[in-house]
Amino acid sequence: MTEREVQMVDLLSQMIATPSVTGNEEAVSDLLTKYLSSRGCAPRRFGLNVVALSDDFNSSRPTLMLNSHLDTVAPVAGWQRDAFSPVVEGERLYGLGSNDAGGSVVALTTTFLQMRVETLPVNLLLALTVEEERGGSGGMRALLPALDAAGIRVDMALVGEPTSLECAVAERGLVVLDCETRGIAGHAARNTGRNALYAALDDIDRLRRMTMPAPSPTLGPARLAVTQIEAGSRHNVIPDLCKWVVDIRTTDTCTNEMAIEAVRNQLGSDTTATPRSTRIRASAISPEHPLTKAVAKAGVKCVTSATTSDMSLLHNIPSVKMGPGHSHLSHTPDEYLPLPMLKEALQLYSTVIRNIQI
Repeated sequence: MTEREVQMVDLLSQMIATPSVTGNEEAVSDLLTKYLSSRGCAPRRFGLNVVALSDDFNSSRPTLMLNSHLDTVAPVAGWQRDAFSPVVEGERLYGLGSNDAGGSVVALTTTFLQMRVETLPVNLLLALTVEEERGGSGGMRALLPALDAAGIRVDMALVGEPTSLECAVAERGLVVLDCETRGIAGHAARNTGRNALYAALDDIDRLRRMTMPAPSPTLGPARLAVTQIEAGSRHNVIPDLCKWVVDIRTTDTCTNEMAIEAVRNQLGSDTTATPRSTRIRASAISPEHPLTKAVAKAGVKCVTSATTSDMSLLHNIPSVKMGPGHSHLSHTPDEYLPLPMLKEALQLYSTVIRNIQI
């Protein structure tokens, strides 16, 4: 490995050894702040989010945000090794957060350090954020208005997540509906009352057969699934309440609000549907945008993403998502990053940035 590659592996190993389960990211934020400072940067902290600007930052130029997240999920069951002890075996680096999304953090940070002094058609803004895994209020949701208040405009974004180094040009949004169907309790032996479970099943059957509106040319139609249901407290009582949950994956053309309305139109009068949140929105970037063209020029395969990330919070900021690692390894026991991908990501990020033409 080259000296730079050794430094990248060392930084990722330090991150793994610094527990950063979502909601507890202060130590890893300190680590990255000190790392950037030791390399001549002047990083700024917005809460626990770490931000650095290219040396010749000029507000008259568009700004490209290089973003990934510092937090991890808690270790899931099934780990056969210490999740916080980085271990290199062959071409794999094992440890919690190595794949999601430590590899992207290290590759983007190294890319930024390498290119921050170059003359480019865009400013570079490195944003290492927190609370991505739990959608907390202290991460990207707090950083964007803070940047705006500081007079820093973000015009486009490259979000680092494990995508097998493919480029996600669109990402589905998410709405979770908590549904309640009301009935009237009665004795099961006499078949009295009005069964809330039966009424809910009628609603669910209509949802199974419905067609969601406004299919997207990029993401296709919005999708929904009923994922939880609960009714009744005793075997001999007709249930007067059935609670159930609908998971909806929205698109850039079928918005969260459109999807909620479409589902509610299928429900009977005894059912209410309450969204938990509408903030996780679909994202899609035009194939004619300079960032998309730069990706295409680099020969990167463009795909759509079924998983959500902080890209969903970048409303009206054209964004793509790509990074080292594989999505199917995220949130799994014995998580690892294929180390050759670090070098490949560094080369890819640099090429894409240099390809941008404004």
